[in-house]
Amino acid sequence: MTVLEQLRKTIEDGHPGETEKLVREALKQHIPAGRIVEEAMTPAMRTVGENYKSNGADIIKILAAARSVRKGFELLEEQDSQFGRRNIGTVILGTVEGDLHDVGKNLVAIMFRSAGFKVIDLGVDISEKQFLRAVKQNPDVSIVCISSLLSTSIPEMEQVVKSLKRSSNKHKFKIMVGGGAVTEQLAKNMGADAYTENCIEAVEVAKTFIV
Repeated sequence: MTVLEQLRKTIEDGHPGETEKLVREALKQHIPAGRIVEEAMTPAMRTVGENYKSNGADIIKILAAARSVRKGFELLEEQDSQFGRRNIGTVILGTVEGDLHDVGKNLVAIMFRSAGFKVIDLGVDISEKQFLRAVKQNPDVSIVCISSLLSTSIPEMEQVVKSLKRSSNKHKFKIMVGGGAVTEQLAKNMGADAYTENCIEAVEVAKTFIV
């Protein structure tokens, strides 16, 4: 088993310490950071994302895998200055006010980073004002991603989308929504530019918005 195959399995199994060791080993073998991401980290997170989508997903294992990938990214950015500088676009993401769920959002953040996006993660329970402030502070933003797992937070999401739409007349960016409480029809009704079901889809759609 190659070091990249080992790395992929270690991430899927959720071992941050072992992930760090294997990333160091891959770099020692002069494997470029981009290849480490493309051939080990991204496929591992794709598997984890698919597991998250399925009902039988083990949330603890998924979070451990997400931590493993984050550890690997931090190391790659530290060791490879070129990797740290890559940026195909800026994404702001957050879970709306009234919702404290962050597993899906964290997976999306990791997948965006692996694709070369700069990610500004606002966290959970984020108000309309906080989203608007983040857009104002980051005029280079390409995409704003909003998530909600609770149906009770949908009115808040609608309000955030409405306000961001007004703001996007000044700053040109796209609005993406997702989460357990959101459907494609709801997304259309509230005026979002895209709805995605999972972290893999989110990145694929986001790339189409980057020209």
